[in-house]
Amino acid sequence: MNRQKQYLGQINAALEQSLSGCGERNRELSEAMRYSLLAGGKRVRPVLLLEFCRLCGGEPETALPFACAVEMVHAYSLIHDDLPCMDNDDLRRGKPSNHKVFGEAMALLAGDALLTLAFETALSPRSIRLAGAEKAALAAGELARAAGARGMVGGQAVDLASQGKRISLAELRKMDEGKTGALILAAGRMGCILGGGSEKMTKAAEKYAEAVGLAFQIVDDILDVTGDSAVLGKKTGADSLNGKCTYVSLMGLEQASAEVEKLTEEAVRALSQFDGDTEYLCSLAKELAARKK
Repeated sequence: MNRQKQYLGQINAALEQSLSGCGERNRELSEAMRYSLLAGGKRVRPVLLLEFCRLCGGEPETALPFACAVEMVHAYSLIHDDLPCMDNDDLRRGKPSNHKVFGEAMALLAGDALLTLAFETALSPRSIRLAGAEKAALAAGELARAAGARGMVGGQAVDLASQGKRISLAELRKMDEGKTGALILAAGRMGCILGGGSEKMTKAAEKYAEAVGLAFQIVDDILDVTGDSAVLGKKTGADSLNGKCTYVSLMGLEQASAEVEKLTEEAVRALSQFDGDTEYLCSLAKELAARKK
């Protein structure tokens, strides 16, 4: 995927640049931020943002600060998720979690710093010049809602409250729409806003992002049961150990896998509303559904 390589190069370079100056007051804080933000990963959310911007007729380069902002919010959430008070994970992407390297207090601060840097980046004078003040404000608002109590943080709170309890499939889906899906959905909507997309385009992007986001979480649940720890870069079996209800525990492996296929087909169908070339997003949805890590 040449477009993916191009996007990843642009995103990684911009993320590196965004961290310049963060070590002025405390070098260890800067190092902790860099450790998680530049640790690689799929960059699914920023890539979706840039590609939907392009499909809506915009220039992806103008949306790059917002793509970085989405990835910063995602990186902060992973740091906090791994903390002992949350999921208590010692590994992330095959490396020690942030708090195992820098300590719990510095990891907490690194997450906080990345969250605030996200909005500093999205609403910088340069970002506003590139996108225009109205689009920048609307896009930043989308990100704020998705990251907070009505989105990702709210979903994580439900997740914590649900541990050791039997919840329904509908309740699980609602939780994951916040915890995992909200930021993916926001990336799609932000791309449409920044690209000047129509209501029809935005609705199509929402359907795609919602389907991909839920499929992504179900695959995570499947891999926690069937995956190889060495490939995943983290321990498997954590959900069962922590007493969590998952799509596998509620549906079984076969039905959960079938649901991933169904959602991926829904995502691909949603793209028919766009006049431009959607091959990349079609391939991305299928690639995420078939991933092994």
